[in-house]
Amino acid sequence: MAPTLYNRFSGMISGKEGVKAPFLSSLSAAALSIAFTALYVLPFYLSPTTRPSLILSRDAPSVIRARIRFVIISTFISTVITSYILSTCADESLPSTMHALGIYPIHPITVGKSVLLTALLFAGPLFEKAIIESGWRRWIKGKDIHETLSSWIGWRNFVAGPITEEVLFRSVIISLHTHTRPLLPVTTLIFLTPLYFGIAHIHHFYEFTLTHPYTPLLPALVRSLIQLAYTTVFGWYASFVFVRTGSLWAVVLIHSLCNWMGLPRIWGRVGGVEVQGGVVGGPTRGKEDVNAARYHGRQRLGIVWTMAYYFVLITGAIAWWETVWPLTESQNALAELRFRKGG
Repeated sequence: MAPTLYNRFSGMISGKEGVKAPFLSSLSAAALSIAFTALYVLPFYLSPTTRPSLILSRDAPSVIRARIRFVIISTFISTVITSYILSTCADESLPSTMHALGIYPIHPITVGKSVLLTALLFAGPLFEKAIIESGWRRWIKGKDIHETLSSWIGWRNFVAGPITEEVLFRSVIISLHTHTRPLLPVTTLIFLTPLYFGIAHIHHFYEFTLTHPYTPLLPALVRSLIQLAYTTVFGWYASFVFVRTGSLWAVVLIHSLCNWMGLPRIWGRVGGVEVQGGVVGGPTRGKEDVNAARYHGRQRLGIVWTMAYYFVLITGAIAWWETVWPLTESQNALAELRFRKGG
């Protein structure tokens, strides 16, 4: 495999003559990451157009439109500043800067393999949606895509959110941490940097208590802690894929897919009762903008369908484990990370 950016920086630090070492300290990278995270979140509460209240939900179209404008601006500013740091202070060329940010080169096969890998994790839910709920009929006609993207909630959950969040929390923040001196271990890149992503979702606790004043504090806190947990776990996975593939576009599509799928059902029978809990940032089974009446009156299915669902779910999880390394192999990797099986 071709030398990665991370390996090249290791050569710089090891004393190779005539080569300037990366200039950022770990503290500087962390400070910039915190500042960019604050720039992303704080504008939500500085303007009456984006600040939720008892009479104004975060799902109101006016709030969503205003927030999308703010996050586009803040993400653009963070990307420009980071690009300047990498290209000027760290003496990176434009192609190397685009590579470090995961923007270029674009390899559709790499992106496709990453999405396929993630789909294996959701083999059970995909089976439930496509076969048990007969969703495949709507998919081939494009009805779900049309309905979803016809609303501002859909644009936020599947387009604006995944793009801006992955640009900031993967492209910008990880690229800063790959240019630190001394170099951070690769595992630190994968498991530490997603904490910014998880912390950035804590503000949902404030929003929930504001819009649900009669909900006891403890259940609201537990809800937010669960959300912090699964946003952090998703961040670990997205960071792993980003570091292994060097592709921003792969993690953007993975993010959208996870938002759509929500947490896989891990208990109960399929058909009838909806499962609560989301993967990346919402409290519902999937961040779907669908008409709830579609499921009204749905009858419980036979136990065979439930058995089939869990068989597909477990099989998909095993397939994911067996293919996670080969499907994320890429010549554009940002760091060398290998798995050695025992024996």
